[in-house]
Order: sequence, then C-alpha cells, then structure tokens
Amino acid sequence: MNIKKLFLFILIFSLFVTKILATHNRAGEITVRQISALRVEITITTYTKASSVPADRDTLELNFGDGTPPTGVRRTNGGGNGEFLPNDTKKNQYVTEHNYPGLGTYLISMTDPNRNGGILNVNAPNSESVPFHLETSYTLLSSQFQGRNSTPILLQPPIDIGCVGQRFIHNPNAYDVDGDSLAYELITPLQSVGLVVPNYVYPNQIFAGPNNIINLNPVTGDFIWDAPQKAGEYNIAMYIIEYRNGVAIDTMIRDMQILIKSCNNRPPTIKVKDEICVIAGDTVRFDVIANDPDPQQKVILNALGGPFIVAISPAKFLVNPNYQVPPDTGRFVWATTCEHISDQPYSVVFKATDNFLDTTGLSTLKTVRIKVVGPPPLDVQAKAGLNQVEVTWQNPYKCQSPADNYFWGFSVWRKLESNPFPPDTCKNGLAGRGYTEIEPRTTEIVNGKYYFKDVDVERGRTYCYRVLAGFARRSASNQPYNYVESLPSNEACVQLSRDLPLLTKASVLTTDPANGRIEVHWTKPLPQDLDTILNPPPYRLQVFRADGITASGMTEVAGATFSSSTFAGLNDTIFIDNNLNTEARPYSYKIAFYVRGDAQPLGFSEVGSSVFLNVASTDQRNNLSWQFDVPWQNTKYIIFRKNDATGIFDSIGFVLQPFYADKNLNNGQKYCYKIQSIGSYGIPNVINPILNFSQESCGIPLDTVPPCPPRLRVFNVCNPSIYAIKELENLLHWTNPNEVCAGNQGVARYKVYFSPSAAQPLTLLFTIEGASDTAFLHRPSENGIAGCYAVSALDTLGNESPKSNTVCVDNCPLYKLPNAFTPNNDGQNDRFKPYPYRFIQKIDLKIFNRWGELVFQTSDPDINWDGKNLQGKELAESAYFYTCQVFEQRLGGGTSAAPQLLSGYIELIRGESK
Repeated sequence: MNIKKLFLFILIFSLFVTKILATHNRAGEITVRQISALRVEITITTYTKASSVPADRDTLELNFGDGTPPTGVRRTNGGGNGEFLPNDTKKNQYVTEHNYPGLGTYLISMTDPNRNGGILNVNAPNSESVPFHLETSYTLLSSQFQGRNSTPILLQPPIDIGCVGQRFIHNPNAYDVDGDSLAYELITPLQSVGLVVPNYVYPNQIFAGPNNIINLNPVTGDFIWDAPQKAGEYNIAMYIIEYRNGVAIDTMIRDMQILIKSCNNRPPTIKVKDEICVIAGDTVRFDVIANDPDPQQKVILNALGGPFIVAISPAKFLVNPNYQVPPDTGRFVWATTCEHISDQPYSVVFKATDNFLDTTGLSTLKTVRIKVVGPPPLDVQAKAGLNQVEVTWQNPYKCQSPADNYFWGFSVWRKLESNPFPPDTCKNGLAGRGYTEIEPRTTEIVNGKYYFKDVDVERGRTYCYRVLAGFARRSASNQPYNYVESLPSNEACVQLSRDLPLLTKASVLTTDPANGRIEVHWTKPLPQDLDTILNPPPYRLQVFRADGITASGMTEVAGATFSSSTFAGLNDTIFIDNNLNTEARPYSYKIAFYVRGDAQPLGFSEVGSSVFLNVASTDQRNNLSWQFDVPWQNTKYIIFRKNDATGIFDSIGFVLQPFYADKNLNNGQKYCYKIQSIGSYGIPNVINPILNFSQESCGIPLDTVPPCPPRLRVFNVCNPSIYAIKELENLLHWTNPNEVCAGNQGVARYKVYFSPSAAQPLTLLFTIEGASDTAFLHRPSENGIAGCYAVSALDTLGNESPKSNTVCVDNCPLYKLPNAFTPNNDGQNDRFKPYPYRFIQKIDLKIFNRWGELVFQTSDPDINWDGKNLQGKELAESAYFYTCQVFEQRLGGGTSAAPQLLSGYIELIRGESK
C-alpha cells in the first residue's frame, strides 16, 4: 500500500471510529461523597448502549472544577468491565478521590463523545453527533462548623420503558445521607459546560396536544408523561437541587433515557398509600398490591429507597422474586429507630413490571413517602410560684440516646391562653400554632425530672407551655445542622396571682387632630391575691400615657388619679382621655398601683395601646391594616365602613388577622373606615370579650395596579410539530391578561422586547395597540432567527405589567449534501451544491480522490464545485471522498462550539454534454 492509499485508509478509518464513538451514551450522573475536610470521592455513573462494543470506555476524563488538569478515571464496577442490564444497557461506574485546595463551590464535569443514535428529541436525526455531558455543582463545606456534605445518591436506574398511548412514570429515587432537602427541575440536556444540546424539544412536543403532557413534581421527583404518542428513544434531564438550612448547596444533573415502544400493552397498577407518618420506635407495616389489566400477563414487584440502605435497622420488602399471576402482594416492614428521625420524608419507589417482553415489559412506579418523627416529651406540668413558673417533664425521654449523639436537647415554648389543637403525627414542631420559643435548648434535671424555670412572667396572666425534643447532626466542632423538632408535648397551663391592675380597654371615641378622645378601662387587683396586711391603705391608681405604640416615655395623665382609704372603695376603673390627636397617632396606657401612701408604686399593669388604622388605596380597592400592642389576645376584627347616605358606620365583614381588602370600589370616591377588635385575657372574672375601636381613617381608590404579565410562547420552523410556517420568522404568541388573570381588566396595548442574546439586555422592539392582538411575527436578522423575547401589558392609564417570561430561541441549522452531480454543462446539476440549508455561517469542506489527494476545498456554504481540481483541470468520473466541518450560526451571533462533522462520497458523473 502506497503512502497516499495509507493516508486515505487512515482518514476513512478515523471517521469510522468517530462514528462508532457517537453511538453509546444513554444516561448518567455524577455524585460526590465527602471523606475528610478537603477530600472527596467522586463517582461518574453512565448507562451506555451495551451493543456498542467498540465505543465502550474503560476510562473517562473528569474535570474537578478547581483548575487542576482533567484526570482519566477508570471504571470500577463489574471487575472493571461494567454491569450488563436489560434493554441493551450497560451500567458503568468510574470512581476516584480528589483533594480540593479549599472550601467553596466547584463545577465537576465530564464530557464524552457521544450520545447514542436515534434519539427523537435531541438533534434529530443526528443525535449521535452530540456529545454527552454530565456535571454536578458541589459545595465543599467546613466539616468543622457546617458539617460534611455529600450529594444525594440516585437509586432508580435512569433507563425506563413505556408504550405509545400509555401513562409513563419515573422517579430518580434520590436519597441524601445528610438529611438535606431536595427539589427537582426539568432542564435541557447539555453537550458541554454551559451549552445545551442542539435542536432539543421536550418529549411532549413531538405530536403535541392535550393528550401529550409532561410534568415533574418539584417535591417528590415524580416525572409523569401522559402519554407518549410516538415510539422511539427520548432523553430528558433534570436538576436535583440540594438545600441545607434553606440554602441551595449542590446541583446535580441526571440525564435519563426513555424507551417508548409501539406495544399493545397496558402498564401494571400498584395499590399502596402515598404518604405515611410514624413515630420513631414504631414499626411500619403495609402491603403493596400489583395488578395488571391485560389478561394472561404476570407481574413482578420490587422496591428501592432510603429505608433499605440506612445503616441502622434497614427496611425489608417481603415479596416473591419471580413473576406471579396477579394480584402479586409484597409486604414492606421497617422497624424505625430514633436514628431515623428526619425533617425530610424517606422515599420508597415500588416498581411493578409485567412480562410483556417475556423477561421484562412495561413498568409502573409508585412513590411512597415515609416521615419518621420524634416522639413527644411526656407528662409536661407547670407550677406557679412568686413571679415564676416551674415546668417539668418526664425523664428519661424515649429518644435521648440515639447513635452519633443525634439528640440535641429540649426547647420550651409558651403561649398566652390555651391552644388545645388535636394531635397530628405528620406535623412536628409548633410553627403556626401561636407559641413562642422561650428556651432553645435545655437538658437540666431537677429531682429526677427535666426542668425549666420561667421568670419572665407577669401577674395575673395565664401561661400555657409545651416542650419539643430536638435532633441535629453535628459538625466536627459540635455545631448542629439539619435540626429536626419532635412532635409537641401535651399542654400545661397555669395562672399567676393578680395583685396588680389589668388594663382592659383603650378605645377611640372621637377621631380629631386636636379634640380626639380615648376611653380607658382597667380592673383592680383581686382581694384574695393582694395581701392587705403587707400592703395596707391608703391606695391610689394613676393612669400613665405615651404617644404611639410604645412602652417608653410614659408620663402621668393629669386628672387621672383615683384614691381610696379602703380596698373596697377603690372602684374607679374608667377614664376618658381628652384633647388628643387621634387622627394622626395611637396612644399607649398603663395603670400604676400605689399602697400605704408610698411615693413608688407597688407595680404597673401591662401596657396597652389603642388600635391604629392605616388605609392604602389602589385600583378599585382600599387595603386596610391596623397595629396595636395589648396585653390580652385579640382574636377577631370587625370592619366598619361609613354609609354616606346615613352617616352611620355599617359592618361590612370580619377577619381573624389585622388586614382587610375592601374591593370593587369606585375609583375617585372617598371611603371611611374604623375597626373594632375583639379579644380576651382568658381569665375568670375579667370582662370578656374586650372590645376596642380604632380611629376613623379614609381612602380614595385610584388605579395604580398594572396588569399581570402575559405568558409568552415562541414558535418557528424549528418546532414544526407545533406550528409550521413557510418563512423563517419567529411567531410570538402570548396570553391576554384580561382573560387569564382574575381581576385584570382594561389592557390597552402590549410592548414587545428583544435582545440578540441572553447576555444582552432586552430593548423595546414594537408596541401593539389593542388587547386582542396577542401575536407578533419577527425575524431578528437576515442571518437567522436567534434571539430573546419578552412581552409586557399596559392598561389604559399606562400602568405597565412586569415583563413576561423571557423566551430565547436559537437557530435550528440544517445542512445536507447530495451524493452525486453531473458537471457536463447541460444546465442541470452541473455543480455540486448543498440542498437548501439554513443558519450556516461557514464550512470547511475538503474533497479527496481515491489516492487521498486533496482536489478541492472551500469555506463557502454554497460550495458550487464545478468538478475541477485546485489547478482548474476537469477531474475524471469517479467517487470522491469528502469531509465537511459545518459551523452553525447560534444565539448571540456566534458559531457552535463543536462544529458538525459530515463525511461521505460524491459520485462525479460526466455523461454527455449539450
């Protein structure tokens, strides 16, 4: 073989190898496990086409994201050969360890040529030319102070089968060993860092319609496709986002493949509960029943999930390991322990598979979420003393000694008056139940019981207490993270002695900037709680006042002093405070109690303020809100609006919270309001209910509210299954806020915004008058249709809504070459040219003869080769080999990072010339 022939053989073979390499990657993810302060273990898991033997990888190149050179990582599973699975699938795991230079967030990635061929929604029909890319954004936390961080592991393999017309469901079955919370989000698969795969459409966009819907549950991770319309292979990708203490710390991409077959088969069904709550220490037992709607088929059940891989007391699934005539029943059994307590439910994914394909078939997945809660502390008691309350509860606590020092301690919570809510095994903690945490952590024991002393108490008040147990993982320096609260204890209530006055009213009688009036009421101390021997007469009550809602700056109110030489005669408990600016401000009051004629009071009542109403006007509504600070509990508020015809304030409604929206009003008309609060101390022999009026406040509605933003979609030649147009234009279509947003009326025009790339700001492109015209055609440039769009709506007063969702569209390049031409000057097919193409910036075409000699080259996408060599001489009839790199025009005006590579043979036919 001469040098030229050898060159051509090598060239053709290299292209053949490139083609082989492009036919194997199907799915995968990258997971990370922290080993020590700065060292991690990284695992690349890929699922490849098992029959693509020449493309098999025993090593993959991994980029650690810290500036160090990429490293080859060898395959470790299956003795280094991988693990063969059904459906022409091979599972490969590549494991390595790496030391990072410091704490921070690192983008760990792997790119491998290429994806398998035949994927319908990735650069169809050339998915094999698209690289396969995985990445995980990983945060290396301080193990000393924040605790170690490992990404979740995904227990459900990412290759699944469905049938045309049948509902498909899949769940990645993520489990996080650190107890971090997880969220799920669909994304476009990637072909390199920051670069999505070309020409991607979501699976439901192929034969789109109301019977072809996809949904990813952001909480459970259930992906549902109801239902596929075309047989073939599809890829989807999702972010699995890991949160610790409400902050996203890791983002993993799982890229998965769905095999849809044209099969006359219905999936099995699974009957089981969706969610279960259990108190740690109890055993979870339930049956899982699998059936199949198709006669003569058998089913097999299996299960995967976090409960099966916990280190202590893992769960069991008792089921027949072989296909069974339905119904097939499996029993889930999990003896939970205190170590299993978690704020995040454990997911168990049950899978029922029929034998439609003899050894496998169509599957149904059912996710069951199991929440393990800490048991409540028992026997909580409260005992009143002199200006203190002692709270005790049972020792030992059921979960005070779990492994890994998981028990953190007890927190004590308090509330004025009782809230005897019913127990709920699924709701741990006390959030939203009216209690305030007064002790975050205690393990004090007195006289054999857990103990807490509350000294921040006031005379005459009724206090109710509950206790929570807390659990937390610990950092190396004993700092807690992923804190979990137990179920709440029983409630223990106690009332303190009333040897001081109680304020019971501060109600506005008259609203005026100078002559306002407020009515103040109080009760005198209880005679049985006041020791009149230690506190003899004479007695005196004095009213104190301050401007605003405050306890500071209190001064005596002139003329508001009430004295008696006997306790029985101390009966003055009402005072009208005059000459106030009740229009502009609230006022606060307290009552001082003097004994034995002392200059210093025995004590003061608690401070209470008047109710102050604010009215904020907007379009056809007044938003009312009111403030106060009172020692009793307000539980209800009645809203009064002035009737202009009668001058009387009529009740228009009531609320349980201190805000109200008065809607459907006339813009420009004045409306006046006042509020009546209804409350109680919850103490016997004290006025109940306690009623107080606010001042009067007015507002005039005015339209300042813009419409809600439209919802934008963009259609073009790149998605012909949804909308086909002849011209290379983008069709923008958006929702009319008048039709889809409650309360939105009067949209008068739309503004269309455009940017040539996602990196540049949107600028106004066009204004469309009228609300009904919700479509717009646009071609960004002569070179393509790439660009980003948003739309806003404006009402008749010019109020502009926020911009809609921004939709960026890319060019969808098309470039194909014929395999023959006839340069014989007959006016037909005389030049070698591409078929009609679009969005191609340049090419790098090289044509070789059978000896490997370069005979023609060009960068012009039109080519226009006339069959002559580089010296201008006509070439003989023959087959000529070509390679062509195609540089596509992309969003932002640039070219694709990885040019498309075409290759093949051109038949040059001379024939007869005319």
